[in-house]
Amino acid sequence: MNKGSQNLLRNFLLSLPLVFACGTVLAEDFLGGAKSNSLTTAAGSAEFVPVEQAYSVRVVVEAERLLFNWTIRDGYYLYRDRFKFNSLDDGTVLTEPQYETGLVKWDDYFEQELEVYYRQTSVELPFTSSSSQLNLQIESQGCADAGLCYPPYKQWLTVDLRSGVVETSSQPPDNAQPPEITHLESSLPLPMVLLFALAGGLILNLMPCVFPILSIKVLSFTAHHKTPHSRHIHGLVYTAGVVLSFVAIAVAMLSLRAAGESIGWGFQLQSPLFVTFLVYLFFVMGLGLSGFLEIGTSLMSLGQSPQRKEGLRSSFMTGVLATTIASPCTAPFMGPALGFAISQSSGIALLVFAFLGLGMALPFIVLAWIPGLTQHLPKPGPWMDQFKQFLAFPIYLSAVWLLWVVGRQTSIDIAAAVIVGLILLLMGLWIWKINSKPTTRLIASFAISAALAAPLLALSETENEPEFTVYSPQLLAELRATNKPVFINLTADWCITCLVNERVALSSDKVLQLMRDNNITYLKGDWTNSDPEITELLQRFNRSGVPLYLIYPKGSGDAQVLPQILTESMVIGYLNKALD
Repeated sequence: MNKGSQNLLRNFLLSLPLVFACGTVLAEDFLGGAKSNSLTTAAGSAEFVPVEQAYSVRVVVEAERLLFNWTIRDGYYLYRDRFKFNSLDDGTVLTEPQYETGLVKWDDYFEQELEVYYRQTSVELPFTSSSSQLNLQIESQGCADAGLCYPPYKQWLTVDLRSGVVETSSQPPDNAQPPEITHLESSLPLPMVLLFALAGGLILNLMPCVFPILSIKVLSFTAHHKTPHSRHIHGLVYTAGVVLSFVAIAVAMLSLRAAGESIGWGFQLQSPLFVTFLVYLFFVMGLGLSGFLEIGTSLMSLGQSPQRKEGLRSSFMTGVLATTIASPCTAPFMGPALGFAISQSSGIALLVFAFLGLGMALPFIVLAWIPGLTQHLPKPGPWMDQFKQFLAFPIYLSAVWLLWVVGRQTSIDIAAAVIVGLILLLMGLWIWKINSKPTTRLIASFAISAALAAPLLALSETENEPEFTVYSPQLLAELRATNKPVFINLTADWCITCLVNERVALSSDKVLQLMRDNNITYLKGDWTNSDPEITELLQRFNRSGVPLYLIYPKGSGDAQVLPQILTESMVIGYLNKALD
């Protein structure tokens, strides 16, 4: 499966809980009944070789060490941290492998900077053994630059220490024992793991993003005076929503791991698009708790509908939503349970995740099935509305934290685009609320659509950002000495005119292609912070601020100063004139 397909599968699976939780409620409550930074791959037209042809290893036996020499096909690479070495013999002890220094690069597959190897690499593996023969399992993983990532590749080696002969197989030998698993969680008995999962799910309710939802759901029992039978049914339905959501996340995680992904709990948060939608979701929920928007309260599906059918749906959707927003959190006791789950069969893994969900739903189950507890709940009163408004603040703080995560995953530009999207979303909801006329509702719909599109547009523009060289007087002098044409853009992040010109004219495909075709060097000077060299250039052309656009013609000649407001055709005209 290539990287594009895996990312599509990843985005589809991780979006299911959020779409399921929010889409139904928005359609029915908000309307009154009425894409992630996906990875583009070049794999569609490329032909890839089998993994054993992409990466081959030769083993050299030396005194108390093995030397693994990998040969890597051109256009392919191996990950340093994906090498694994396991002994299949009781009398053999492997010590820490010694790696060469690789190339650090941003990897789209794992969405982080990783150290990789091109063409070749060697790994030195010291060992001690009481036998004359070694049985080893080695594992590696790599990708192709053109867009394919292989799943982890396992090989089994039989090494004769006396003769130095090494036999390699893609299947384990018949008499070999599986590598010993030394992780503590793998040695835990299943009942204890399930108890850990139950405790971890229970503690998740104390997280700042989950606690407000549980609190208001509990208070709804007091506000609506449900009968014991009704409480039992709502408790079961809420539990079903939580448990099924945990199981759905487990199915998605296990499917992606089977496809070669190295992921675990909270893998949804590795997608900036998913985190952005959580920011939007928390923001709207906070507005609802604060009393500014009714949609926020409806979105949380608090079971306050007078009709039984809608109330049950509301309880189920509350469970789904609670699980979705709990995904950024890991509670104590969850670590051993999750570590155990991913090392077991699919059935055991799903059982562990189901117990996580059961633990998260446990407070509501206890409240629903023990009648005496509801009698001790506070009586309804004005304090309930004040308490609900207070609970909005941890929701807002969670949104700010997730916005910071988006900025760390992408850039400050994307974080700013998300903030603009939140403002547009708030404006659209406000317009929708104040007027029910079709024209007004259409304007509100456009505002909401623009809010959702803002981060996607920012991501696409980031990908198409033109290449440039940082301005310096020395570099400009060198370029002019060779009579090369030069385009200079003096700008600053706080200059709105500069940013508009870059988006409208300087990032145009036609402009950039014209520069590339005619070997025009693009120099960019950033005056966001004080820079004496840029200040000196501005003063040379009698300017006190940015923007300033200069074109030095091919050959000799003085610089041409461009207007401060640019269009695509204007820039193309000036560039063509500089080439004459």
